[in-house]
Amino acid sequence: MKHQAMELHFSQSPRTPKIVFTITITLIILAIISLHYPLSGNPIFGFSKYYSSPSPEPSSPSSLNNNDSDQGSIKEVEGSEKCDIFSGEWVPNPEGPYYTNTTCWAIHEHQNCMKYGRPDTDFMKWRWKPDGCELPIFNPSQFLEIVRGKSMAFVGDSVARNQMQSLICLLSRVEYPVDVSYTPEERFKRWRYTSYNFTLATFWTPHLVKSKEADSDGPTNTGLFNLYLDEFDEEWTTQIDDFDFLIISAGHWFFRPMVYYENNKIVGCKYCLLDNVTDMKMFYGYRRAFRTAFKAINSLENYKGITFLRTFAPSHFENGLWNQGGNCVRTRPFKSNETTLEGDNLELYMIQIEEFKAAEKEGQRRGKRFRLLDTTQAMLLRPDGHPSRYGHWPHENVTLYNDCVHWCLPGPIDTWSDFLLEMLKMEGIRSYEDKLYPSDRKMRFR
Repeated sequence: MKHQAMELHFSQSPRTPKIVFTITITLIILAIISLHYPLSGNPIFGFSKYYSSPSPEPSSPSSLNNNDSDQGSIKEVEGSEKCDIFSGEWVPNPEGPYYTNTTCWAIHEHQNCMKYGRPDTDFMKWRWKPDGCELPIFNPSQFLEIVRGKSMAFVGDSVARNQMQSLICLLSRVEYPVDVSYTPEERFKRWRYTSYNFTLATFWTPHLVKSKEADSDGPTNTGLFNLYLDEFDEEWTTQIDDFDFLIISAGHWFFRPMVYYENNKIVGCKYCLLDNVTDMKMFYGYRRAFRTAFKAINSLENYKGITFLRTFAPSHFENGLWNQGGNCVRTRPFKSNETTLEGDNLELYMIQIEEFKAAEKEGQRRGKRFRLLDTTQAMLLRPDGHPSRYGHWPHENVTLYNDCVHWCLPGPIDTWSDFLLEMLKMEGIRSYEDKLYPSDRKMRFR
């Protein structure tokens, strides 16, 4: 009787047409998402798990749409709870790794830890577990479907290249790319996945701004670089107009000696030991380099892509500096209560966040989209993931220090693709909601 009464109540309600319309639209959404992402399991629960605060952008057929907001982080919506996928712990994953150094040719020699005799393997068998939710393991088929017909560029130093090679290895279970580079220069590579018309590219720019090596030795035998902090590095800024996704990062090169230029004049330096030049901390150059890089992106009228800032991944030298015998010999991750982000690492991270927020605010005004790929906390907990001395044969006559900056492949850097895929899924959700509710953005994302 209660059921019949309920039916009678609805049948007499003047809201019936709206309810029927809403149910119909919901079913259509489910059908569309299932067709676009056939490998995602249940599309509603798989995609609505994470919530992102989007920002406005112009519609573009070559990019994913978005909505109004003032941040680019990923959150979870499960009842009234929210989940930050970048805050969590490393937990055992006996199913890893998902490729090996024998199944992927893209691994740089200095990160090929298993080839060069690293004796332990547990560092490859962890996954990132956010507090209060789950982060799915990277699905290469799903990723390639989402980026079909699109392009992605990694802009930065050798850690950016490390990330791109990790992605290539993860995708190798589905397809290997073809080299379509426009130059033989290894620092500017392009790869195309022909079955998906998807292009990957890397742009070498360790300082993000215009720079020049002034002395190959310098005070610390690591070179002395002139940084033109207010000038764009046109090696990449003139090349990104047509890219759909840009992943920008920088960090470790700023520890080297540098001379800072602004308005074509020397304004100071970091440990350059030049007469009459004021010594400054590296944070001065680091902040202005990111500010100029973001200014370059926001100034590009034809660039309609999404810019991801991949945050600083700390090194893990212990018992000495990198050039004073420091090493990274741990074989397990830290727990979050065993270490903390502090000192230079914290300062570099905070500079990135502050400059990101300023660029994002300006980008909203210009119709640009910025997202935060916040890898810092996760990687702070992985002292076990570096090559250390396993980037070359012990008997080789080479001068290489223990590497506690880059990441073994396979290794914890593969989790960056887990993060990236979830963020791309969220862009898809925003795109569908944009089309269904074009006049209702702000109300839905408050």
